[in-house]
Amino acid sequence: MRKEDEYGFEKIVEVYDEKTGMQGVCVIHNTARGLGKGGIRMVPDITTEEVMGLARAMTWKNAMADIPFGGAKSGIKANDKELTPEQKEAVVRAFARKIAELMPGQYIAGPDMNMTEVEMDEVADELKNPKVTTGKSISMKGLPHELGSTGYGVVVSIRVAIEHLGLDPKNLTAAIEGFGNVGTFTMKFLTEMGVKVVAVSDSKGTIYDENGLDYEALMKTKEEKRTVTAYDKGKVFGTKELFELPVDILVPGARPNVITDENVEKVKAKIVAEAANLPIPYETEKILMKKGVTVIPDFVSNAGGVISSWCETEGMDEEKMFKIVEEKVSNNTKVMLEHADKMEKDTRKAALEIAKQRVHDAMVEKGWISKKE
Repeated sequence: MRKEDEYGFEKIVEVYDEKTGMQGVCVIHNTARGLGKGGIRMVPDITTEEVMGLARAMTWKNAMADIPFGGAKSGIKANDKELTPEQKEAVVRAFARKIAELMPGQYIAGPDMNMTEVEMDEVADELKNPKVTTGKSISMKGLPHELGSTGYGVVVSIRVAIEHLGLDPKNLTAAIEGFGNVGTFTMKFLTEMGVKVVAVSDSKGTIYDENGLDYEALMKTKEEKRTVTAYDKGKVFGTKELFELPVDILVPGARPNVITDENVEKVKAKIVAEAANLPIPYETEKILMKKGVTVIPDFVSNAGGVISSWCETEGMDEEKMFKIVEEKVSNNTKVMLEHADKMEKDTRKAALEIAKQRVHDAMVEKGWISKKE
């Protein structure tokens, strides 16, 4: 048993399959607000403790997103780059069989690191039930994250912050770390809003043009040359330089711990929207907040993907899903910023208080715990 506090953990299931060598774990943290929801990630160094932390984070993320899901997460210990497509499919299907008794009655899976709509389709096919996963392909009546729901939510949260600060998006510049699914859509929607995106990075480096980058041209460059640094205008920097550029909006959207005590004083942005998970340690976030930077925490800013997942379980189409993402991310960012104004602009603390209160209220309603005085 691993009781952490009044919220969880409810269930930790470690599994192994002799035929494929699959090792995996599924953690359900809290289901007071609904079924446990969280993605499956496939990485070679996954640990049960890491998945526990991710499951806990999903409880707060789903509660803050204000959707009827609890928190859960899964991990498969494997290096997908060393597996053939057939081997990867065999491992994914083996994992699905081993946790079948949890799905979908207690847990609904989704895509995470090195897992896409392909694997979500395989899990659903293996268990002969489309309700066990979200993020499935459109052919399986899914709403794949490739539609851009996460990037769209990031931009909605930025728009609310801009309004909260009384700024004009047409006078603002932005830099985006990462140019995969989330980064590309973040650039697309920011550009449509009138913000000038002046810098974008990928694993090869950063492209910077103070006059603004052209979205369509950059997409074409990435597709043809496999890196944004091949863009024919602007200056090329290293990946770390992106966080120090003179921009109004900064979107860390790829790796964890990219802004730390070492470079936090060099951040010049007014708004930092965390599209990636845990891109900034909390102690470093507090330094930014004291400098007057509006930080939109990851589990508020990047909630578009999990909101889309809930829409998929409700059978909504793409158009309806984007409306729901807009509505929920907008409302929750607004509530968080207003609450943070009363507590020294600490947006993460404000968001966690709101999320925990929502989970607590659900637990009281179900009779699991007594009401706080």
